[in-house]
Amino acid sequence: MQKRILIVSQEVSPYISSQGIADGVLDLAKIVKKNPGAEVRLMMPKYGCVNERRHQLHEVIRLSGVNIVVNDIDQPLIVKVASVPQARLQVYFIDNDEYFEKKLVLHKTNNTLIEDNDERMMFFCRGVLETLQMLGWSPNIIHCHGWFTSLIPLYLKTIYANHPVFESTNIISSFYEQTLKGTLNKKLVDKIEFDGIDKSTIEGLAKPNAENLHKIAAQFSDGIIVEDKNVNNIITEYATQTGNPVLQMEVEGNNKEYYKFYQNFFSEALV
Repeated sequence: MQKRILIVSQEVSPYISSQGIADGVLDLAKIVKKNPGAEVRLMMPKYGCVNERRHQLHEVIRLSGVNIVVNDIDQPLIVKVASVPQARLQVYFIDNDEYFEKKLVLHKTNNTLIEDNDERMMFFCRGVLETLQMLGWSPNIIHCHGWFTSLIPLYLKTIYANHPVFESTNIISSFYEQTLKGTLNKKLVDKIEFDGIDKSTIEGLAKPNAENLHKIAAQFSDGIIVEDKNVNNIITEYATQTGNPVLQMEVEGNNKEYYKFYQNFFSEALV
């Protein structure tokens, strides 16, 4: 049986060169793809610093043109695609001229957060799920990496809960030591509420910092992977209290543990 796995990350190598998440996600995708019957795809934001010519990105016209409403403003979704050389991995890029034109990732040159990171995050997380709907590609697993993906579990289990593409989809969130420093715009709750999500569900995001973003991801995920022992203990304890499976990675870069976790937890989807 085909095993469809979507790996979503705020950074993927070689498009964003940073030690840690970007390289680890690419290594994970390569290892998982070697398993019989595994079909693996990746998604990431198309930051302005991603060199489209060098990496041979091209727009997927049939997937572009949908508008995503963020804070009561229509924002056009642009979807681009590329292949990782020699890995036969397809990477989809979520793009928008308003949010991802700057040649920056998540921080400005002085290392402070970009002011509209909250809306960029909302757009990206919605964009991932909208793109899957348009593709008609139903992943058995969506595996999210990085705080910028924190709202995907929330959106999947609320706004997109009844869409047939996600009927058999389970979602995993990976938590890292290196995460958001500081807080996002304090109006994030109001902006998410505008999407039709009950405010009582997201009241913990009144202070949109790393801890609370991870908590909302844990609350709506089906499984959690704690990527290293230095992850905030409060977040790890909260993840455990959800009652969902939690994998504490013992050895950094041991990607076989990921697939074992997939198989144990999603046995029905991955028989």
